Amino acid sequence: MIRTFSLVLATASVVHGATAQAASRAATPQVRAELLASVSAVYPGEQIELGLQQKIIPHWHTYWVNPGDSGLATTIAWTLPDGASAGDIQWPAPKRFKTGPVANYGYENEVTLLSTLRVPAGLQPGQRFPVKAEVSWLVCKEVCIPEQVSLDLDLPVLAPGSPRETGNSVIQAARSRLPVAAPWQTTVESDGKAILLRASGAGIAGLKPAEAWFYAREWGRTTHDGPQQLHIQGDTLELRLKAGEAPGATGTPLDGVLALQAADGSVKAYTVSAPLQAASAPISVAAPASRGAPEAADDIQLGGALVLALLGGLILNLMPCVFPVLSIKALSLLRHGGQSPWQARLQGLAYTAGVLSSFAVLAGVLVALKAGGAEVGWGFQFQSPVFVLAVAYLMFTVGLSLSGALHLGASAAGVGASLADRPGHAGSFFTGVLATVVATPCTAPFMGAALGFALGQPAPALFAVFLSLGLGLALPYLLLSFWPALQRRLPRPGPWMERLKEILAFPMYGAAVWLVWVLARQAGPDAIAIALGGMLAIAFAAWLYQHSHSARPLARHGSRGLAAAAVALALAGGYAGIGSDSARAATGNTAAAHAGQSWEPYSKARLDALRAEGKPVFVNFTAAWCITCLANEKVALSSDTVQDAFRQAGITYLKGDWTHQDPEISAHLAEFGRSGVPLYLFYPGGTASTPKVLPQLLTPAIVRAAIATPSSIATLQE
Repeated sequence: MIRTFSLVLATASVVHGATAQAASRAATPQVRAELLASVSAVYPGEQIELGLQQKIIPHWHTYWVNPGDSGLATTIAWTLPDGASAGDIQWPAPKRFKTGPVANYGYENEVTLLSTLRVPAGLQPGQRFPVKAEVSWLVCKEVCIPEQVSLDLDLPVLAPGSPRETGNSVIQAARSRLPVAAPWQTTVESDGKAILLRASGAGIAGLKPAEAWFYAREWGRTTHDGPQQLHIQGDTLELRLKAGEAPGATGTPLDGVLALQAADGSVKAYTVSAPLQAASAPISVAAPASRGAPEAADDIQLGGALVLALLGGLILNLMPCVFPVLSIKALSLLRHGGQSPWQARLQGLAYTAGVLSSFAVLAGVLVALKAGGAEVGWGFQFQSPVFVLAVAYLMFTVGLSLSGALHLGASAAGVGASLADRPGHAGSFFTGVLATVVATPCTAPFMGAALGFALGQPAPALFAVFLSLGLGLALPYLLLSFWPALQRRLPRPGPWMERLKEILAFPMYGAAVWLVWVLARQAGPDAIAIALGGMLAIAFAAWLYQHSHSARPLARHGSRGLAAAAVALALAGGYAGIGSDSARAATGNTAAAHAGQSWEPYSKARLDALRAEGKPVFVNFTAAWCITCLANEKVALSSDTVQDAFRQAGITYLKGDWTHQDPEISAHLAEFGRSGVPLYLFYPGGTASTPKVLPQLLTPAIVRAAIATPSSIATLQE
């Protein structure tokens, strides 16, 4: 956390005047202070309230008891008659101020800090009750100015029951703004990295806050600029937040203020205090993108995430990884155009079931890995070289089937290699599975916010978002199978379909080649030989299997046995070879691979160093298995116009490669509410610059516009 600030000394003091009113006020260029009392005179032995009112000029702010990353809380040093005592400051709920990466808690415009004073019982009517307060505060804008004033009150002492003025309106308003004790049962759990605050009780379901924030009373218990994720289910409220530098030991009370802001901007604040308990499972917190960034995960709730996921799934159908599979299934529907409408609908439902089942499995794996403390996101399985090799083999096998080199019988329809030839429900189901597998290297617009939201939610919400994404992916073919009018608009069946089917084999071969290249990036050049050797074995197995149809029964069984052995050899050899080499290769190709590039490898230390120097930085989080990332790099980031713009503006280009699991990159993605790549960030020059998040689909014009009009540094941001 940042605990430094620039200071310009300015002190204001007031010489005691002839009347209490004159000495009760003081002013500096930024703050006008006044000491107020709840009564015009005091009775011996009673308690009264005093209020320190601060009126702050626009765009400046003072600080709460926990000032946040920087700043100092307002303090009051009382000088009172013998026998009198003053209580602690009663703090209203603060606001958040953010300048670049620095987040602070405090007050703007006007605040009144209340304190309770005990009047000595030995005072006699006719005496005076003098009160003196030395008040110090820090007021900040671009610079921070420590200021100090002396304030006095001199109140008359009256006999109990004597008439006096009561009910100061400023103090009454300040009292109404104080947090009230939370009327619910509250627990706090921590896994050392994150904190889960849970409140349960009647009335929570009706709160419906647009935003919630927990202000820890002690510095360091939570991160001040970190995300805080709200989830309300029935009468239970959960708030997930990141632990700070000094989260506290188990059993230590966590005190603070829970502020719930309604859609109209009104805030209800509750004091919370609960002992810190050890969490039984890791607590996940997916952080939002910076304020103003598109697709910010903290700007949506479950309903919005479901809509975004549905739209993202629809757009996935247009991605190069999915479109060939969808085209193959559409051809199958054309080829069997004579089937009844209900049969076509069953095909669509089977395909949809395959997609949704695959997304449910993927969500289940993510939930299990998250429960084990793993940092995972969209496309995480492609970080495994063994999985990449398996998908490469699958793409190659599908290509062989489409080319006519491999024809599986009806008994193997469920394997799904004869996707274009057979209308079986098992084949349709497997096509949905295949579409899901090949979709995961792609990221479509709208997906980033939905997935970032989902990965920070409990399991039911995560499953709901993933199933909505799957429904979007399955929807085009489902509509085609249910809507005869759409089917009639398709071309008539003919010989051209066989040729198109064979042509569609080549995108499958291309996908296999690309995956072998990804494999080489992950496991080294030896992986190419292993992968090609496996594909040779698969091709040999396909040839044996095809020729077994015309062989005698004994020879047929022998050929198919050899084919199965060849496939087993390809799988076992690939697993053994890739599994042993991947870890070594992951640490091998480093500096030599980056020589002569226009970019530098990303590291948090390098980014922090560049920002500390005030240099502009463009960060590209990518992966070799991410097709969207590769397309953006080819079309936009590697173009001469963008590279020239980077050089002319003095921008350092950092590339974070997430091809392998990298906890440092995973953490940076999470800071912006993303569960996977791509993510593009531009940090304008200046040590406190706010990063600008670019869209997931780039053009040279988008990149040039982003770096030509950098985000201004917000001096005051809630």
